[in-house]
Amino acid sequence: MSSTSPTSVNERSAHRKATGLAVAAAVGGFLFGFDSSVINGAVDAIEGQFELDSTVTGLVVAVALLGCALGAWSGGKLADRWGRTNVMVLGAVLFFVSSILSAIAWSAWDLALWRFMAGVGIGIASVIAPAYIAEIAPAAMRGRLGSLQQLAITVGIFTALLSDQILATSAGGAANELWLGWEAWRWMFIVAVVPAAVYGILAVRMPESPRYLVSKGKDADARAVLSSVLGPEEDVEDRIAQIHRSISEDEENAELGSLKGSRLGLKPIVWVGIVMAIFQQFVGINVIFYYSTTLWQAVGFEESQAFLVSTITAVTNVAVTFIAIALIDKVGRRPLLLIGSAGMAVSLGLMAIAFTQATGSGENVSLDGAWGIVALVSANAFVVFFGATWGPLMWVLLGEMFPNRIRAAALGVGAAANWIANFAITLTFPPMLATFGPALPYLMYAIFAVLSFFFVLTKIPETKGVELEDMSGEAYHRA
Repeated sequence: MSSTSPTSVNERSAHRKATGLAVAAAVGGFLFGFDSSVINGAVDAIEGQFELDSTVTGLVVAVALLGCALGAWSGGKLADRWGRTNVMVLGAVLFFVSSILSAIAWSAWDLALWRFMAGVGIGIASVIAPAYIAEIAPAAMRGRLGSLQQLAITVGIFTALLSDQILATSAGGAANELWLGWEAWRWMFIVAVVPAAVYGILAVRMPESPRYLVSKGKDADARAVLSSVLGPEEDVEDRIAQIHRSISEDEENAELGSLKGSRLGLKPIVWVGIVMAIFQQFVGINVIFYYSTTLWQAVGFEESQAFLVSTITAVTNVAVTFIAIALIDKVGRRPLLLIGSAGMAVSLGLMAIAFTQATGSGENVSLDGAWGIVALVSANAFVVFFGATWGPLMWVLLGEMFPNRIRAAALGVGAAANWIANFAITLTFPPMLATFGPALPYLMYAIFAVLSFFFVLTKIPETKGVELEDMSGEAYHRA
C-alpha cells in the first residue's frame, strides 16, 4: 500500500495555486479576444443605423486597436507604479464602462470614442496578464501557464462569435430590436460587461506580484505569495534574495532600468520583442478571423454556412492551443516557433497560389474545383500552425524574455507594437483585396512567415527553464 509524501502533496497544492492565479489573470486575455471579435457581428447594423460610408465604418471598427496600443504602452509603466493587480482592476473598469456606453451610442463619433476606451482597457489587460503569470509561475511550468493567455484569447474570440450569432438570430438580424426596444447589436456590447465584471472581481482578490512587493519593501507579503505557488522544490528565501539583488543592480545602474539603448535608441532585447510582436500580426492571422466570411464564400459556401465554417475555425484555434500548452515546457520555445513559421509559410503560400486561380474581383471572388479545397485546407492548416506556436508563444516570451528591471515597460512596448501591427493589417487588407485580389495579400503574409523563421533562428533566446532573475544574460547574449 503506497502513501503520498507530504512533499508531493505540498508541491501539487502549490502548482494548483499557481495555475488558479494564472487562469484568473488570463481572463484579461478572454476580454482581449472577445473585444476583438464582438464588433464583427455588429458592423453591418452600425453602418446602416448611422448611415456611414465604408471608410468611416472601418475607422469605427479599427479605432479600438489604437486604444489597445495606448493601453499596452501605458499599462507596463502603470504596473511598475501601482502594482499588477491594481492595473488589472483599471483595465476591467474601463472595459465595463465602455461596453455600456458603446451599447447606448447615439452616433458614430461617440461609438468610436467608447470603442477607443474599450481598447485602452484591453491593451492594459494584454500586458498585465503575461507579466503577472510569468512572475508568479514556477520556472518548470511557466510556459504552460503563460500559454493560458492565448487560450483565453481564442476562447474569447469563439464566445464573441457565438453570442453575436445567438443575439442576431434571436432578433432576426443584428439591426432588429431584441429586448427593451434595443437592437441586437447593442446587446452584443452589453454582454461584454459580464467578463469585465468577472475580471475585476478576480483582480481584487488576487495577490500582488512578488517582484512588485519586494520592490516596495514588502518582503513578508512576497514570501507568502512565493511560498504558496512555488512549493517545496524551490527555495523561497533564495528567490527573494535574487529579486533583491536585481533591484540593487537597478539602483546602482539606473540607466539599466531604462529601455533606452544603443540600437536606434532602444536596448537590443526590446527591439527583439517589438519585431517578434509585429511578425505575429504580419503573418495575417486576423485576416482569417476578421474577414473569414469573404474567404469561405469565395470557396463556395453560402453566407449562413460561412458563419458555421468560421466558428469551426475558431474552435480549431482553441483546440490547437492545447498543443502549445503540452509541448512548450518540454520542447522549448524556439523549436516550436520555427515549426510554426515554416508551417505558416507553406500554408499561406498554397493559399496565394490557389487564389491566383480565382474568378471575379474584390469580395466577389470564387474558387472552383480542387482549388477551393486547397484554399480551405490551407487556411485551416495556417490556423493550426499559428494557434499551436506563434499565437501563445509570443505572449509567453514577452512575459519572460526581458530582464527583471524592464519587464513590464518592455512588455508594454512590445504589446503596443502588436496592436499597431494588428491595426495596419486590419486596415490594409480590404483595399488590397479590392485592388489586387486575395492572392497578393496572402503571398505577402507568406513572405513575412518566411522572414519570421530566420528572425527566430538568429534573435529569439531560448527561455525554457530559465529563472526570471537569470534572464538578463541569456536574453542579451542572443540579442
